[in-house]
Amino acid sequence: MNLPGSAQDRLTRISVTLATFALLASLPGCQAKAKGAAAPAVPENVVLVTKEQLSHIKITTETVDLHDVDDTVLASGKVTYDDQKVIHVFSPVAGKVVRVFVQLGNRVKKGDPLVTVESPDIGVTTADVGKAEADLTTAEREYQRQQELLDLHATSQRDFEAATSTFRQAKTEVDRARQKAALFQRGDVVGQSFTVRADLDGEVFMKAVSAGMQIAGQYGGGSAELFTIGESDLVWVLADVFELDIQRVKVGAKVIVNVASLPDRNFEGKLDWISGALDPVTHASRVRCAFDNVDGTLKPEMFATVKIATDPRTAIAIPRTAVLRLGEQTVAFLDRGTDKEGQERFERVPVDVDEGAGTAWVPVEHGLDRGDRVVTTGAILLSGML
Repeated sequence: MNLPGSAQDRLTRISVTLATFALLASLPGCQAKAKGAAAPAVPENVVLVTKEQLSHIKITTETVDLHDVDDTVLASGKVTYDDQKVIHVFSPVAGKVVRVFVQLGNRVKKGDPLVTVESPDIGVTTADVGKAEADLTTAEREYQRQQELLDLHATSQRDFEAATSTFRQAKTEVDRARQKAALFQRGDVVGQSFTVRADLDGEVFMKAVSAGMQIAGQYGGGSAELFTIGESDLVWVLADVFELDIQRVKVGAKVIVNVASLPDRNFEGKLDWISGALDPVTHASRVRCAFDNVDGTLKPEMFATVKIATDPRTAIAIPRTAVLRLGEQTVAFLDRGTDKEGQERFERVPVDVDEGAGTAWVPVEHGLDRGDRVVTTGAILLSGML
């Protein structure tokens, strides 16, 4: 049969294509694919691993069961001085520093001189007391005179009330002048010079004054701290616990603190105070724990990570390494055993866990049952095989 040229070409191409498909179908690999296409579909959350694959990847499992979960509240904090053993020294008067008696690191006894300040405020303060006392005497006499005249109906009620007001103002001014003068009682006054003395035994931790400096007075406002003196054998760590966790912490709870300079060392103490109010900005409550610091390792102002133990509880829990985060979902892999073809079957399941627990065991709220075999090592590899 003779066909037109174009039809003959199409028939030739079709014949070649059919021959090619027949040849490919006869190859072993294609035959395997054909057979595989007939195999039952594997769920998208299941991984099948052959014995050969298992020999090359490390997968360990553990039985899901009840465990004692020692919950821990984590908080950030800072090392501070015990304020019962530290004083901050200011000058009560403004003036010029003429002598400094101590340096950083010196130990002082209560009553030792620290600094001498030359100040004209001393003479002014003494004069203010004398003037205020004289004004009070005059006002008191006038008040008594007006009282006698009022009893005799020889003066007006208005004049008596004016004398009473002046007398009260004079007493207030005497109190103010004496309070100002009382600031000098903590030191020695010699002429126009005032010597500040230590109020307790301790070490000079901070010194911010030197001879020749002009300093502001405590009474006038704007006074700068001259010295910090005290002991650091006992320090505090102050931390902020968020509102959601505050009901879980109790006074007397065990506390472990870590600082950045000694990451491998744990400092153990006890919680001894919880604030009764929340910070209005952070909604956190301030807590305090005390630590022995005889060797001086903990330095005030160090940042600290604070772990506060809470009441232990028993719950279904799995190792933290078994938990995977996939976007917004938390999952774990379960070992479902071997199928008929000898392949190990692993299933990915969603779980609800308390990741805030501070131990290696993570409490499971939903998704797993006791007796399940959960993958603890190799879950990431299995996830990559899906």
